Amino acid sequence: MALKATIYKADLNIADMDRNYYQEHALTIARHPSETDERVMIRLLAFALHADPALTFGKDLFDVEEPALWLKDLTGAIDTWIEVGQPDERRLMKASGQSNQVIVYSYSATSHIWFKQLASKIERARKITIVNILPETSAALERLCSRNMQLQCTIQDGQVWITDGTETVQVERETLTAPR
Repeated sequence: MALKATIYKADLNIADMDRNYYQEHALTIARHPSETDERVMIRLLAFALHADPALTFGKDLFDVEEPALWLKDLTGAIDTWIEVGQPDERRLMKASGQSNQVIVYSYSATSHIWFKQLASKIERARKITIVNILPETSAALERLCSRNMQLQCTIQDGQVWITDGTETVQVERETLTAPR
């Protein structure tokens, strides 16, 4: 018998002053049986950073043809393909061919080793951005995770804070590569 997804609910209030985006999102997140709370929170962070009414969670761990999140235009064409973790170069090159931009949010302590092995293989793809979420940040975000979450995300001058009303996490991240 196959294991089923665990459903997480998040009421996410976003105040993105950099993009003038102020919206509340009632999100339902299907957590794959092999997925950790840390990864769920990185997916939620990626949603907050790219929030848009058309941004949706993909079935990446259930269906290898889909990303963690994606933003499609009204014609169904993929504008933004967002991966979470450490995808291989074939997946990134395929995503680069199918979308206008590819963004990877890596969050492991081994991200720099993974990136060093990957960098030369993806250098010809000009649409890929890789962002590393520092381990202390991903661990702090994991502490905010619960089956029912009430979160506030504030973005100002490139700085990001996420709070559950009790604990506030300042999101520390570094861009390892960006489109040329």
